[in-house]
Amino acid sequence: MIDTKYFFKGFKSIKGVGSPAIALGASFIAIGALLKNLGFSIQESIFSTFLTYALPGSLVMAESMLIGASLINIFIAVWLVNARLYPMTVALMPLLMHKNQPRWKYYLSCHFIAVSSWLIMKDNYENIEKENRIDFWIGIGTATWSVAIFATVIGFIASDFLNKDMLIGLAIVNPIYFICMMIGAMKTIQISASVILGAILGPAFYFISPEWCILFGGFIAGTIAYLLGEKNGN
Repeated sequence: MIDTKYFFKGFKSIKGVGSPAIALGASFIAIGALLKNLGFSIQESIFSTFLTYALPGSLVMAESMLIGASLINIFIAVWLVNARLYPMTVALMPLLMHKNQPRWKYYLSCHFIAVSSWLIMKDNYENIEKENRIDFWIGIGTATWSVAIFATVIGFIASDFLNKDMLIGLAIVNPIYFICMMIGAMKTIQISASVILGAILGPAFYFISPEWCILFGGFIAGTIAYLLGEKNGN
């Protein structure tokens, strides 16, 4: 069973002015309003966030539906967007694995992988004994997931009072927060190079391929940053 002490400790860790959950909630308000404008019912909007949870995946799904994309194309697009969570999973799971914990907890906790919850866990894991980290992580994930669902409902209800500019502003709060977090984390040559090169190459590739500029820019920037780190023994 899940240890409630560490579960609620993780659940409460999202509070605070600097919490990523605030930016997450602001962005999902925009998602809720967008889904209503696309013709989703409130039940469908809640279910969408319940299953998708990640902001970019929800945006891609909504935009794809708006242009009339087929179901298989929407699936592939969302799958490709959410593939960005794989490196975070690889980095996080070794910190959570413990022989005394059952496997089902790890399968369950995979749904909670998102940048917001990942940032909170990375800031707090050293203060939690390894055996209890998975329960702490499930608490964080449940809290941020709940924030996303609740914010979707608020956005759906308030959609008539939100104009286009307000929706765009709310939607980019989360990415801006993550950019600030990445800049604050520029303490090694790999991270510094990946952030700086990504900021340069992403817009540069836009003039070559608007559809693939983020993927190309991120892949090349990350590869160069990795090679620089290897060369310098980091």
